[in-house]
Amino acid sequence: MTLHADATATLHAWRPPTPEQESLRQAYLSYLDARADACERACAPGHLTASALVLDSTERQVLLTLHPRVGRWLQLGGHCEPSDVSLRAAALREATEESGMDGLRIEPEPVHLDVHPVTCSLGVPTRHLDVRFVVRAPAGAQPVRSDESDDLRWWPIDALPEGSDDLLPLIAASNSQYV
Repeated sequence: MTLHADATATLHAWRPPTPEQESLRQAYLSYLDARADACERACAPGHLTASALVLDSTERQVLLTLHPRVGRWLQLGGHCEPSDVSLRAAALREATEESGMDGLRIEPEPVHLDVHPVTCSLGVPTRHLDVRFVVRAPAGAQPVRSDESDDLRWWPIDALPEGSDDLLPLIAASNSQYV
């Protein structure tokens, strides 16, 4: 199965928790239907990305990265690569690469969708159609900052850094479904 086929199947199977998320799910499916390159970074009008809300073993802390290009604390994640066979695999790969931690466990279904404008590696304004998963770290896991981050640290899930309000819907979705 190709990444495009997996993304389509994943989103067809997922049942969002809110009408707003259902509307986004339908928009993503329409976009996938219209664009064979919807999962490729080179798709300039916009492309699917995969991200991970990484929770510690107590599920009381979330791992956030200080993104160098955006200058804000965000969940881990990024572009799908040609070697990715699924959105889930892409989210887990990104979480592992960006956290430096082994033994991460990812939930089988996404928990949240988000579309945001960005100027990414294409160098032109585009959109990321982000598919977000919950990932759990093993007990005692210590993150190691990669070159993709200005900082990386655990934050109490109820005391996020200033300017992180846009993460609240993702955290709420993860809490209602899994935590």
